[in-house]
Amino acid sequence: MGDRELSCSNSGVGQFMDRGRMNQNGVVQPLLTDLYQITMAYAYWKSGKTDDHAVFDLFFRTNPFHGEFTIFAGLDECLKFLDSFHYSESDIEYLRQTLPEGTENEFFDYLGNLTAKDVTLYAIDEGTVAFPRVPIIKVEGPLIIVQILETTLLTLVNYASLMATNAARYRMVAGKHVKLLEFGLRRAQGPDGGLSASKYSYIGGFDGTSNVLAGKLFNIPVKGTHAHAYITSFSGIGELKTRLLKHKTTGITGDLLDLAVKYRQSLSQVLDVSMEESSEGELAAMVSYAIAFPDGFMALVDTYDVKRSGLLNFCSVALALNDLGYHAVGIRIDSGDLAYLSCLARETFERVAESFKVSWFNKLTIVASNDINEDTILSLNEQGHKIDCFGIGTHLVTCQRQPALGCVYKLVEINGQPRIKLSQDVEKVTMPGHKNAFRLYSADGHALIDLLQKVTEPPPAVGQKVLCRHPFQESKRAYVIPTHVESLYKIYWQNGKICQQLPRLEQVRERVQMSLKTLRNDHKRTLNPTPYKVAVSDNLYNFIHDLWLQNAPIGELS
Repeated sequence: MGDRELSCSNSGVGQFMDRGRMNQNGVVQPLLTDLYQITMAYAYWKSGKTDDHAVFDLFFRTNPFHGEFTIFAGLDECLKFLDSFHYSESDIEYLRQTLPEGTENEFFDYLGNLTAKDVTLYAIDEGTVAFPRVPIIKVEGPLIIVQILETTLLTLVNYASLMATNAARYRMVAGKHVKLLEFGLRRAQGPDGGLSASKYSYIGGFDGTSNVLAGKLFNIPVKGTHAHAYITSFSGIGELKTRLLKHKTTGITGDLLDLAVKYRQSLSQVLDVSMEESSEGELAAMVSYAIAFPDGFMALVDTYDVKRSGLLNFCSVALALNDLGYHAVGIRIDSGDLAYLSCLARETFERVAESFKVSWFNKLTIVASNDINEDTILSLNEQGHKIDCFGIGTHLVTCQRQPALGCVYKLVEINGQPRIKLSQDVEKVTMPGHKNAFRLYSADGHALIDLLQKVTEPPPAVGQKVLCRHPFQESKRAYVIPTHVESLYKIYWQNGKICQQLPRLEQVRERVQMSLKTLRNDHKRTLNPTPYKVAVSDNLYNFIHDLWLQNAPIGELS
């Protein structure tokens, strides 16, 4: 079935629209665009092109981070934008003042009545692996409105997909059993960048965020401990104003500080650490924090010295908590040689568990932060670290290895006639016409190739030989006999309504991991991954090259 044959079901649509309006980011509105979208709209209007019908493709040309896959994200926000698209009276008044003098008043009346009701949006599912040149979104409708949507759709998809891909890569190098927390709000490019980073890192595979607002808005688990400032705010145990804590089950009050001091004396011998070298202020801070959060005691141990102070004080307070019926959670290390210190911490916990007969000490969580990136995790893996959880900030949320994905939005058809953009750089030549996309799978369940076809072509059939061609290199072609064929596009917006049940964030997150499993490991590896193949049908190949010849100027030698 071709895209033109798909229809938008009306059942249950209202709830999706309510969902969109309710959670719409207030910054995302029609004026969140480039001025030239509005000036082009006026020129189109002035030229009598209000009834022209256009198709645009939104795609990217290269996978980010020197990898061979991209995670598509941001579709949910695009649909909310379409659902709420309308110029307010203040928007129209601002445009009257901004556009050149002489812009006709009737144009502003036209803008004031403009909505996305006549737009149809096709997309692959959010959270799906995507590849260069395959449109991840196709937008069809009246030329003026689909042109105006360009910048906003791009800004909603570009960073979201880049961020989700970055997070997915961290998840792959960290492994299944290590937790990942996003700690990047303070380093993100502004508040909207911070919120988006929290949302799309969770989609990409992170387990939680430090961003409290993201937790409220997106129902993402929120995690955190304390800063070095909390430790350094205490200079000695004399500053403790509260030292008593009720036993978790009996309710009998105990002196947590007194218990911790006694354990500290015993531990100094077990761990062969001098109490004189450890910080009393750090001990006081940990006792104070443990009293505040006895069931969630996780302490930062590198404020002064992990080996000589932090671990000794933490274990003292953790054993004291144990006497009162509580189990500490673990530690965070924010500086130094993370591989060595994590191994030291794990060895310390094992010695304490054996010496004091507290088996749960072996399972204490070790969290590491400190400017961690992909290469850091790979190096730590090689060194045999004992880290259970990484807190990652700057490199994750700013996508330092590559700050932009580079999605583009190109006109491929107008009034049923294909359009092609030519360039001396073949990578920038567009693939014209309204197209369908299919993912062809091998017998082992792995994706083999993505195939683009004209919408008028029948879809590839399971078990039938399909000629797949490189779009621009004549000699690169191969026959594929798929054991499974997946049609990539669904109609997500039509007739002014969202047409699909939009998944919850957790479901998109699960889809990312499921989609990645369909790729061979050599496509996903960090170093020199195998390029995934994107092809066109023989029909589309000939169509592209015939149109290329028709539009390319003929040179003249003299």
